[in-house]
Amino acid sequence: MILHIPAVLSEQQVTLMRTQLEAADWVDGRASVGAQGAKVKRNRQLSEHSPLARELGDIIQAALLNNPLYFAAALPLRSVPPLFNGYAGGEHYGAHIDGSVRIVAGSPLPVRTDISATLFLNAPDSYDGGELIVSDTYGSHEIKLPAGDLILYPSTSLHRVEPVSRGERLCSFFWIQSMIQDDGKRGMLFELDQHIQKLRARVGDCEEVIGLTGHYHNLIRMWAQI
Repeated sequence: MILHIPAVLSEQQVTLMRTQLEAADWVDGRASVGAQGAKVKRNRQLSEHSPLARELGDIIQAALLNNPLYFAAALPLRSVPPLFNGYAGGEHYGAHIDGSVRIVAGSPLPVRTDISATLFLNAPDSYDGGELIVSDTYGSHEIKLPAGDLILYPSTSLHRVEPVSRGERLCSFFWIQSMIQDDGKRGMLFELDQHIQKLRARVGDCEEVIGLTGHYHNLIRMWAQI
């Protein structure tokens, strides 16, 4: 499931982050990938140990905690703290699939990467290129979102970032381990949740809505890996 979540960050939050990132000290983006990814990755990112990355990442995580659409879609168990990257002057990231497990410094538990997330921090008309291209069984999907918007997609997907030929593309990116590992089951639960929410708004907590809500939670009990 590929899902666009709008307005995760406010305009003020995006402006603040962009100002701080434009003055930040960047490192070679290849520092955070393996040998295969290093062959096709040409960008810059903040060090994983950067105090600024932790500060801005905390803002993003707090925003996600208050976003019901994100929770319904991801059903998050744990996640990698948000990282930040920049693309300009032809920088790009060739076709790749994200690694299956991430080790988070200072954490006793590895994170299985079920869902990949990209949060856009620049207006799409402020740079040329930089589209995130995600491929699945339905073809290739070109993604370039407004500043503050988030895209979620399965970490099993082949994807790439097109070269940026004008301006600069700034984004945050991270990975989520979901309570529901299987993307198909997670997608069904999301659709069921959204239908329940719409039905509840129309008719209230009638017997049928309560029953469907019970089935939703029982499916999570059945499928969750916690």
